[in-house]
Order: sequence, then structure tokens, then C-alpha cells
Amino acid sequence: MIGPGAGARVMVATRPVDFRKGPDALAALVGAEYGGDPYSGVIYVFRAKRSDRIKLVWWDGTGLCLMAKKLESGGFKWPGIRDGVMRLTAAQLGALLEGLDWRRVHGGRRPMAPQIAG
Repeated sequence: MIGPGAGARVMVATRPVDFRKGPDALAALVGAEYGGDPYSGVIYVFRAKRSDRIKLVWWDGTGLCLMAKKLESGGFKWPGIRDGVMRLTAAQLGALLEGLDWRRVHGGRRPMAPQIAG
């Protein structure tokens, strides 16, 4: 999949947005409504009123990226609707994008080099 990297910081806007908005309007919303910097490399996730649609906006160092997805059946698992944003891990974002319950995904383990006894 082309998209954000595994080590990305992810923020989810918990209130639905107007899905006619493009990348520039969503980036402006990040700054105005959530106090974030849309050009920091953080991935901002937005939902539509219908739970089967999602948009991600992030700066990749060369331009503003927009990713949109609509599930063919079922819906994305969303936190309760309220004002503000919440943070997800990259693994939780991956589960969310697959339509899985991201709340069941916990932080992964960091790979460690094998220790040689000696």
C-alpha cells in the first residue's frame, strides 16, 4: 500500500467533517480547529458522518498528501464523537484502515539484536 510509514505519528479527529473538503481545507482545519501543524509530518485522520469513509492528510516533505478510503461493506470503528483529537499508534492506524477494531491492537515490541552468551 502506498501511504504513511510504519513509524508515523497519527492523530484522529473525533468529530465528523464535511467530506467535500480537499487536502488544503483539511490542513487548514488541522491548524484552526485542532491546534496542530499540518506540515509537521503527523498524519491527521478524518471521518465522514457515515462510518464507512475515511480521509488521511499528511505532509511527506515534498507535498501535502491525501488518502481516502470507502469500505464496500461494514464501517470503520470510531471512538465516540466529541470535540478534539486522539492519538493512535501506526499499528492501530493499520487496523483502522483495514476496517478492524483498532482498540484491540496494542503497541508492538521493538526488535532487539540477539545477545551472544560468552
